[in-house]
Amino acid sequence: MAGRTLLQFFHWYYPDGGGLWSEVAQKAASLRDMGVTDVWLPPAYKGVAGGYSVGYDSYDLFDLGEFDQKGSVATKYGDRAALEHATGALREAGVRVIHDVVLNHKMGADEIEEVFVRRANPDNRDEVEEEAFEARAWTRFTFPGRQGQYSEFIWDAKCFTGVDHIEDPTEDGVFRLVNDYGDGEWNSEVDGEKGNFDYLMGSDVEFRNKAVYEELKYWGRWLAEQLPCDGFRLDAAKHIPAWFFRDWVGHMRESVNSELFVVAEYWHPDMEALQAYLDLVDQQLMLFDVGLLQRFHDAARAGGDFDLRSLFDGTLVAASPAHAVTIVGNHDTQPLQALEAPVEDWFKPLAYALILIREQGVPCIFHPDLYGAKYRDAGGDGETHEIEIMAVPCLPKLIGARQLFANGPQTDLFDDPNCLGVIRHGTAGQAGCILLVNNGAETTKRVELGPDHAGVSFCDYLGHCEEQITADDAGKVALRVNGGSVSLWIRTDSLG
Repeated sequence: MAGRTLLQFFHWYYPDGGGLWSEVAQKAASLRDMGVTDVWLPPAYKGVAGGYSVGYDSYDLFDLGEFDQKGSVATKYGDRAALEHATGALREAGVRVIHDVVLNHKMGADEIEEVFVRRANPDNRDEVEEEAFEARAWTRFTFPGRQGQYSEFIWDAKCFTGVDHIEDPTEDGVFRLVNDYGDGEWNSEVDGEKGNFDYLMGSDVEFRNKAVYEELKYWGRWLAEQLPCDGFRLDAAKHIPAWFFRDWVGHMRESVNSELFVVAEYWHPDMEALQAYLDLVDQQLMLFDVGLLQRFHDAARAGGDFDLRSLFDGTLVAASPAHAVTIVGNHDTQPLQALEAPVEDWFKPLAYALILIREQGVPCIFHPDLYGAKYRDAGGDGETHEIEIMAVPCLPKLIGARQLFANGPQTDLFDDPNCLGVIRHGTAGQAGCILLVNNGAETTKRVELGPDHAGVSFCDYLGHCEEQITADDAGKVALRVNGGSVSLWIRTDSLG
């Protein structure tokens, strides 16, 4: 994974109107030139909200903006032709394509069915009433707009574990569907929150149904035949049995590409829970480092009172760097979203510098941090809020610096509560760098680089410090970083 840089090319409030696929195509070459190696695209298939769906309300996995369903042909991001053009442009530019996979649930059923259900306690799903009763539920998906093209599979009540709405009687809650699978129990190998977190929303997919299991494997193969595919981001992994993804990812690597990049959204800050999940999936995939994101959030709010030496304590990138995708924000944590935990603007350059320049983990860039974003929505207080996320000014340079200067062995200088240093020593043919991040007052840090650097001149690649500084005869150099800022010092002669 050395040098890999992932870009999440969307956010929750990306404008409607089908423009995203076009933007991807337009920016593909510039992303490559910037240093982005992989682009994570939003869910490309039809959601229940049709042309307004962000994509996580999954309706028809086989409709990539091609069929008149749920009120539109195109998805929020464009039609199938535009998607093909976008992914083709990324492939032509040498940028890998990562697809978002939403398999946990389906929404927007086409027909209602007679079913038997048992009420579950929403706060403890292990508490399920013993007596089943008859009701009606929207659980039959026939996809009339697609007419069986690509797949003739019909989803019905046997394909789901539970629903959150029934009729006759009309009631909302969590209801366990009575079917032939699991002896009335939820799936195992899911997160233990709420007793058993198998059920999340909509019609919850029953992975123990062999027909469902095979259909989802077929869909993965089909998607890779339709579009360039270099990997997957797996949605809602806490709610899907680990054994399914263990098998599904293995199957995709056997049938599509053995080098597929796979990262799962297992949103949990506890390292024991993440390590246990990695064991269950045979260490086959990566996870987002939720703990590190929370540390960034806390550090930004605390300012100079936060001890930066502890920044990586309790993080996945520290415990298992080969399985960590590091983030500074995403569509779930941006302001007004369910997991809102934004990193304050002043700290974002520091956070991005640390995940991009250090060798551990695969860094993921969030679209608004690169391009900015404006949107409005209701908050938890019921009021409508105007939100503007400012682009991080030095982020393009930091992304490029990862490819140019983040080379060779690494030495962490974590000896100051307010100023961290990271030395990338370079290789015989690749330049190195010295990163300084500071949450306090202006600081000068003495760095020992060795006699090979005697008399060498250094400059701040980010331009935050304008002077050039020369190492002494022993290769020691005193490098500066502004208060609450970041500097990336490189040999001046490496700029050529």
